[in-house]
Amino acid sequence: MALLAQGIDYFGVDGFSVTVRRVVTEPDGRPSHPHDVTEVDHYHDFCELAIVCGGRGLHVLEGEAFPVTAGSVFVVQGRQIHCFRERKGLRLINVMYDPARLALPTGLLRRMPGYSALFVLEPTFRRAHQFSSRLMLNRSELGMADLLAARIEHESNLRQPGHEAILLGLLIELIVFLSRLYEKSDVTESRALLRVGELISTVEQRFCEPWTLDRLARLAHLSRTSLLRIFRQATGQSPIDYLISLRVEAAQRMLLGSDLSITEIALETGFADSNYFARQFRRVCGCTPSSFRRRSGLQT
Repeated sequence: MALLAQGIDYFGVDGFSVTVRRVVTEPDGRPSHPHDVTEVDHYHDFCELAIVCGGRGLHVLEGEAFPVTAGSVFVVQGRQIHCFRERKGLRLINVMYDPARLALPTGLLRRMPGYSALFVLEPTFRRAHQFSSRLMLNRSELGMADLLAARIEHESNLRQPGHEAILLGLLIELIVFLSRLYEKSDVTESRALLRVGELISTVEQRFCEPWTLDRLARLAHLSRTSLLRIFRQATGQSPIDYLISLRVEAAQRMLLGSDLSITEIALETGFADSNYFARQFRRVCGCTPSSFRRRSGLQT
């Protein structure tokens, strides 16, 4: 039975939800730190960005083993059962963070195809791609990632005033750095993920346009059926539902921050008419645009 690795054991009771743990494979097999479960089947209630600094081993994910070597970088999402086996001098940097408790600018991050590909899509399609879609860093890139991780580790340990702001900034810097590198990948499986990442990025920035499923499929160079399957696997939503959620988020901001009418906001956010806008808004938010605005003390 898999062990649950809880964030409280790594972040602390009142700690900020970003930290680093280094794992060094010792000849006697002793753990590298308290709560080191590297060789135990386990899952997290947080996310883990794994960076392999040296050595080699097998990463066992959901019962399937994949070889890892220096430069391998991959994300382990919360409920994925995994461990490492057959470690030969394996050295790991585990950047641990809890997206549910952090103010990550996900809207901005999703504008980078590499972010959607590496942090959202690759963990989902890892087994199908036999881990070939992972990110591989060269020596200098690995050195930069190690340096950023060391700064996170330093701030996390000292906990000086303002460390939370610095930790969030360093985590975002590391995420952006790795996402940009992923966009340069020429691996076939990675390029396939990047096409969907590019689609997510485009929709994030141009959600007001009159998108259709056929147009989105052409942009991603996929059939409608393949796009629906891959997009739902990656995001939990269909492309159209994802698009509507972006429009509703934008409408919420406008309802709270402007005095435009409901009809004007509907048109500004890409909805064809105010009635359709009201139906979709209620479906997503559980209330009408008018009642949402009234709650903020503004008039319709």
